[in-house]
Amino acid sequence: MIKPIEKSIDLGDGRSIVIETGKLAKQADGSVVVRMGNTYLLATVVSAKDAKPDVDFMPLSVDYREKFAAAGRFPGGFQKREARPSDYEILVSRLVDRALRPLFPEDYHADTFVNVSLISGDSESTPDALAGLAASAALAVSDIPFNGPISEVRVGRVNGELKINPSASEVKEADMDIVVAASKENIMMVEGEMSEVSEAELLEAMKFAHEAIKIQCDAQLELAEMVGSQEKREYSHEENDEDLRKKVWDATFDKAKEVARAANPNKHERIAAFDAIVTEFIESNYNAEEDEIPEVLIKRYFHDVEKEAVRRVMLDENVRLDGRAMDEIRPIWCEVDCLPGPHGSAIFTRGETQSLTTVTLGSKLDEKIVDNVLEKSVDRFLLHYNFPPFSTNDAKPYRGVGRREIGHGNLAHRALKRMLPDELPYVLRVVSDILESNGSSSMATVCAGTMALMDAGIQFKKPVSGIAMGLITDKDSDKYVVLSDILGDEDHLGDMDFKVTGTVDGITATQMDIKVDGLSYEVLEKALEQARRGRLHILDKITETISEPREDYKPHAPRIVTIRIPKDMIGAVIGPGGKIIQEIQAETNTNIAIDEDEKNGIVDISASDKEAIDKALNRIKAIVAVPEVGTVYTGKVKSIVPFGAFVEILPGKDGLLHISEIEWRRLEKVEDVLKEGDMVEVKLIDVDQRSGKLKLSRKVLLPRPERK
Repeated sequence: MIKPIEKSIDLGDGRSIVIETGKLAKQADGSVVVRMGNTYLLATVVSAKDAKPDVDFMPLSVDYREKFAAAGRFPGGFQKREARPSDYEILVSRLVDRALRPLFPEDYHADTFVNVSLISGDSESTPDALAGLAASAALAVSDIPFNGPISEVRVGRVNGELKINPSASEVKEADMDIVVAASKENIMMVEGEMSEVSEAELLEAMKFAHEAIKIQCDAQLELAEMVGSQEKREYSHEENDEDLRKKVWDATFDKAKEVARAANPNKHERIAAFDAIVTEFIESNYNAEEDEIPEVLIKRYFHDVEKEAVRRVMLDENVRLDGRAMDEIRPIWCEVDCLPGPHGSAIFTRGETQSLTTVTLGSKLDEKIVDNVLEKSVDRFLLHYNFPPFSTNDAKPYRGVGRREIGHGNLAHRALKRMLPDELPYVLRVVSDILESNGSSSMATVCAGTMALMDAGIQFKKPVSGIAMGLITDKDSDKYVVLSDILGDEDHLGDMDFKVTGTVDGITATQMDIKVDGLSYEVLEKALEQARRGRLHILDKITETISEPREDYKPHAPRIVTIRIPKDMIGAVIGPGGKIIQEIQAETNTNIAIDEDEKNGIVDISASDKEAIDKALNRIKAIVAVPEVGTVYTGKVKSIVPFGAFVEILPGKDGLLHISEIEWRRLEKVEDVLKEGDMVEVKLIDVDQRSGKLKLSRKVLLPRPERK
């Protein structure tokens, strides 16, 4: 048996993480198994030996997948095998990708594939907190160039205490749940949700996470030494012309600074002005008919020129691309109730970014069934984010939802969900369609989502707004500027994208990606404070448009009433083969859904008008009603027998009206007074304690004749 090389990490609370290599998947460039309890992750990494021609970026692919066998389960569907990745798997893939990507060398362009698979797990494990560690460890034991290691941990605050990698049940109780990725020196990525925490509390959690990550990074370095650390492979993926680079810089740098200094708020005009500089350089230095123009190199070098020019203008002259002050928010206009069809709608426009968001109210039948490997549940709050190409003036078809849409939608979902009312009979679907985009479209979704939900009459606890912060640093000094409400260009050319959402009282969600080394907590503290002021400014604009949720739902919104019934009465309401519930729905024109908890059956009745709901409600109440001795009922004669009649006093509940209890006088035949189908008033006079049989009387409701 092969004995793997192992390194253990003590979490300090009786738990440990073990990284092993040398046993599984040895033909990959690097492979490890990370274990914590019953959770096992297999991570592999393979990188091509050479880069493809004309590739000037890092073609990294990170894929996280969960095997159903890991939890002893069969996959659903007809094929009974794993299919396309779930939203959860895509979100974990994005977490790992965003932490790894900045640390590959800038000139490394070989196709690189990182695969992380859950091969064993249980319902209490949170494997997403280990995926980044596993991926980085696989790179650490490989010969692939990588400026790591890094690791990721989850931090949950449970009962006021911060905990590293809490269990799934602890996460549900946490008022702060964040995933932090970092190297030994710097935090690289943060993402999570929280219940209105302060900026100081978020920073404390990030520092707490970083201390644990430093230990995990040291463990990876020690594991690499135990393996016999490989020399990183040599590569040459870029062909450069230093004379041409200097020529481009000398000819275009000042012109690029002029465009940046012009402070044009129109994105497309700025792009055209930068493109014109490149065109002019080519036309001035090359003859299109005679010369071979190195256009790829020229554009690559000019990208560096543009980046440096924009950054220098911001750092040295305090001028942003669109002319705003560093902490200034773009002009905002909002509108609600803009569409008659949806149950709630809003438009939020900030500068050149615009979201049209709608809300649809549904019943239990509209719940999303979640069937992940380690989680089976239902989702009653859905938020979908769409980013069509026309929003950025791209002439290409819309190919549907990608990883970016899922990630941005998840961030907005986390921002809003903790502000929903505790008791909500509806299933909610919020859809954000981005109609224009120039930075911060996910934050526009949060703002438009808040307004659309309030327009729909959802009793939102507090309005939520969001803002994206940026950062420009000087690599040669300690100079930096923090940017509020960043543009797309400022995100692309800058050093940080820090999204923060929250209410007037605290932060509800955050997502941060850092692209430089050496970012201090002092800078993060300033960014968070500047974000808080910007968030409050945006909240003022939202509440000017709609200050509080509407008192009632829209007239065309479905109405839902929820009642609780005894658990043992669920079958009576449904009926054999669903007969009873189908009859009620057909006769009252309602939709009825039944669920249960530990104690009760939960019945949701939905319809477009109150009268229909009342009819269905009365039918169900009659079915579950418990007959009470002494109560008078109007029942239907179901059958007649020689000794009396059986009368249905409640749906599914028959009692015997004995022939002696029909009238005061002596009857020879029941048919002398009653026939099947008659409606008759009767009184319940007794219930047999052993059999539960009901004894009825009609004569006690009639005047007793005088004795002769």
